[in-house]
Amino acid sequence: MATSEKLLPTRRQFLFASLLCALALLRVLAQDQPPKEEGAFREPDLVELRKLDKTIKLDIRYATSNNFTGRPVYTEARAFLQRPAAEALVRVSRALRGKGYGLAVFDGYRPWSVTKLFWDLTPADKKQFVADPSKGSRHNRGCAVDLTLYDLKTGREVSMPGEFDEMTERSHISFAGGTPEQRRLRDTLRAAMEAEGFAVYEPEWWHYDYKDWKQYPILNINFSEIGKRRGKAGK
Repeated sequence: MATSEKLLPTRRQFLFASLLCALALLRVLAQDQPPKEEGAFREPDLVELRKLDKTIKLDIRYATSNNFTGRPVYTEARAFLQRPAAEALVRVSRALRGKGYGLAVFDGYRPWSVTKLFWDLTPADKKQFVADPSKGSRHNRGCAVDLTLYDLKTGREVSMPGEFDEMTERSHISFAGGTPEQRRLRDTLRAAMEAEGFAVYEPEWWHYDYKDWKQYPILNINFSEIGKRRGKAGK
């Protein structure tokens, strides 16, 4: 009887420890999947930007090693947005051409798995520059675009107060440093984007969210799957 009484607490401790391990495992597994969302969303309709406007240049840094991770995270240099956002961006492009500028896109729709990778690789003191995967990113919804201006005469990207993906105060939309010309160009981009329903993410001068982003679900599909899924949906 005494032996059984001694074993009972040990058995309870073992069961409790097993339960904690199981909960921890479930938490890890949950973190490898996009967050579950409730409510009604619009049917995704991701379109390729270059197919709508050939003057939009692509500078997809995440398909190269020229990004903050130091390695390619996309296998294809392509950019997509939900159709209303893409059409709004085309209008922005048209308006800017009258001022001598074109749009150069760094990134558009981003699979959730890439957002998770960015979060895991970013130091705690720089987390404001990446989206929390437990909440999802507006890039994941196909309603965020990272971009800059290029000069139509030279074809070169203009100089802004900070570099793309630079995790410093120079990236803030209200940063007072840099040259007057750099700030003018930053403000020119902002005014054109806001006129078509985009809002800047203030810590990053290059990041703009389309007004309807809440109406689309978080997605985790690769670029190569986008056209195929649309084709199946139409059958």
